[in-house]
Amino acid sequence: MKLSAPLIYGLIISILLVSAPHAGHLPLWVSGTGVLLLAWRVYLTRNSQRLPPRWLLVGVTLACVGGIALSFHAVFGREVGVALLVLLSALKMLELRTTRDASVLIYLACFITITHFLYSQSLATGLFMLLALTAIMTTWIHLHTGTLGLKPRLRIATMLLMQAIPLTLLIFVLFPRVSGPLWGLPQDAYASSGLSDTMSPGSMSKLTLSDAVAFRVTFKDAVPLRPQMYWRGPVLWDFDGRTWTRGRSPLLAAPAQLEYSGLAVDYTVTLEAHNKSWLFALDMPISLSIPYVRLADFQLLNKAPVNSRLRYEATSGTNYRSSRNEPQQQLQRALALPAGFNPRALQLAADWRRQASSDEQLINTALDYFSRNGFEYTLEPPPLGRDTVDDFLFTTRQGFCEYYASSFVFLMRAAGIPARVVTGYQGGEYNDLGGYYILRQSDAHAWTEVWLKERGWVRYDPTAAIAPGRIQNGLSNALADNAALPFLTRTRWPLLLSLRDNIDALTNQWNQWVLGYDNERQFALLTRLGMQDITWQKLALYLLAGASLLLALFALFFLRRLQPPLPDPVQTLYLRFCKRLARAGITRAAHEGPLDFAARAAALRPQHAAAINDITTRYLALRYRGQQDRALLQAFRHAVRSFKL
Repeated sequence: MKLSAPLIYGLIISILLVSAPHAGHLPLWVSGTGVLLLAWRVYLTRNSQRLPPRWLLVGVTLACVGGIALSFHAVFGREVGVALLVLLSALKMLELRTTRDASVLIYLACFITITHFLYSQSLATGLFMLLALTAIMTTWIHLHTGTLGLKPRLRIATMLLMQAIPLTLLIFVLFPRVSGPLWGLPQDAYASSGLSDTMSPGSMSKLTLSDAVAFRVTFKDAVPLRPQMYWRGPVLWDFDGRTWTRGRSPLLAAPAQLEYSGLAVDYTVTLEAHNKSWLFALDMPISLSIPYVRLADFQLLNKAPVNSRLRYEATSGTNYRSSRNEPQQQLQRALALPAGFNPRALQLAADWRRQASSDEQLINTALDYFSRNGFEYTLEPPPLGRDTVDDFLFTTRQGFCEYYASSFVFLMRAAGIPARVVTGYQGGEYNDLGGYYILRQSDAHAWTEVWLKERGWVRYDPTAAIAPGRIQNGLSNALADNAALPFLTRTRWPLLLSLRDNIDALTNQWNQWVLGYDNERQFALLTRLGMQDITWQKLALYLLAGASLLLALFALFFLRRLQPPLPDPVQTLYLRFCKRLARAGITRAAHEGPLDFAARAAALRPQHAAAINDITTRYLALRYRGQQDRALLQAFRHAVRSFKL
């Protein structure tokens, strides 16, 4: 059977819809080739041209496969598979001849739809894929109905999808959950974003140019003040003159020692995937609800890289003393400096050491140095030379948080005070609609900790000395020129901020109840619904019973529509009248209308002409003139019953 042009265009639109979102992460030539192949098919269809010969399609296919192998240097993997699917679906359009080919393309479009969730499982992706699936279903109905119009096809497709919703929800709620992410992927499928375990000039300022969500926090009771909201991440010990790193594993050191006073802070963290092992918690973390490793420097590590969204409860103490009995090996590690770098900074620290009567006085001298010598807090500082700390302290005096943290720790170590760099996030944006705080990549921050006798490791943030607004009110308010920040980070338009909060609150609900619907949440929900002692066998039984009930309800609904309509009482009475005349030998012909039949019957039985005409008039009034009155119907019934021949 020859395929119609509208059906071919519908297939092309379906392939375009499911392939278009992949353009952002596939090579440009793949997307361009796919568009050209589809445009070629549009041209051939509009001009009623013959399809290209098979040898030409084989040649183009081999060229595409070769191009993919050269671009990705592999024949397996997520990107390779998606690129092949996109190009092969476009090539399949050029050999589309039969309904079987059209069916293959429809199934292929459905499969490509699933591949989008390998890249993003956001609510926006789900809604767009629902739109694409509606287009695919509309085209599928066109394939099987032929000349049915677009609006009826669209209505049928929408109804079919709506009918699938109850069964989909039932399977989603009751199907046993498996451990791990919603979609299991190879390691190359995960993008790495967020904080690194190294820090060099410019690394933090680059990260703050992104407004992507790092994690969300919901406090249970008391909420700490913003200046206390330091979210601890990687701790950096070793310095090579330019870059700070974690260095050798602190697992060999003594266990972390924490003493805290006052009320502990309880909260829940929903951490976005970042393909690293570290977790984030409010300084200082006391405990987490998931298995984790706490290093000697209070850095928290997950058992495996965080490749999917992770939710955990945590408890922290904001008033604390940590590691007052730090081993000498760790203290020596916190004093190490590379040889041959930053001689002027070394001399400055030595001068402060001679003048200071205590470590606290020396620390205050360093902070005053930042606040009184014209330092500037900026995202775009000048480049630094070999001696990065000297150049920053004495020449450029412009930098972001990593510049201040790096130079401060260098000065402390040069003065004989153990110090280290701590990276993480600071502050948070409150979403009033959702009741939680959002930490974005633009909230990334670096601060320092110094070790003091009787106090242990104490947090000092040199950024607060030069830009206190960064700690009190956020990054955008601390920068004199914030044009480099993402638009929604620096804007103050209430409408846009409200819209962003609403979208993020909706996204958070999607993350929590759809993507985050794991074993724990499933059992909690089913327990609230009255199901006790949940096992996989019971879940399977409930699923089977629920599916059977839904199918039975659908069957009853559609069978009810197949029942014959109730007889029309007016028509029933008139047919009874006609039967009485037929028994008297006056049979109504198939072509004969009520008036013609009445005239003929009255002529044959003039003695009953008045009754025949009266019944016919009443019938016409009730049947065709819309005079639906109960009294008229009763009078018509009485007239038919009284009619005798």
